[in-house]
Amino acid sequence: MPRWFNTGGPCNPAEHYMLPPEERLPGVRDLIERKAYFVLCAPRQIGKTTSLLTLAQALTREGRYVAVRVSMDVGAPFPDDPGAAELAMLSEWRGLAASQLPAELQPPGSLR
Repeated sequence: MPRWFNTGGPCNPAEHYMLPPEERLPGVRDLIERKAYFVLCAPRQIGKTTSLLTLAQALTREGRYVAVRVSMDVGAPFPDDPGAAELAMLSEWRGLAASQLPAELQPPGSLR
């Protein structure tokens, strides 16, 4: 199947036309090295998820970090129950870790 322009979710360079995603996050490596927090804010469909997935894969592949991209949006349905929000976010994290990381890098209690 030929590549195409994707505007509906994370991009895969084998399937979609795309710009190199790591170039979209200048300075983020320095922030990571300094153990600093960063927030990624941008309009819809600009490549945030793809950029963060690519960054997480590169960091894990390089061997110094283990990184998984997780959205905390799964906790939003529980505005009055922080415990339920926390459980939803931890479940999401474990599920994504199971799908994004090799077995030897799985966190305790992962779904794999």
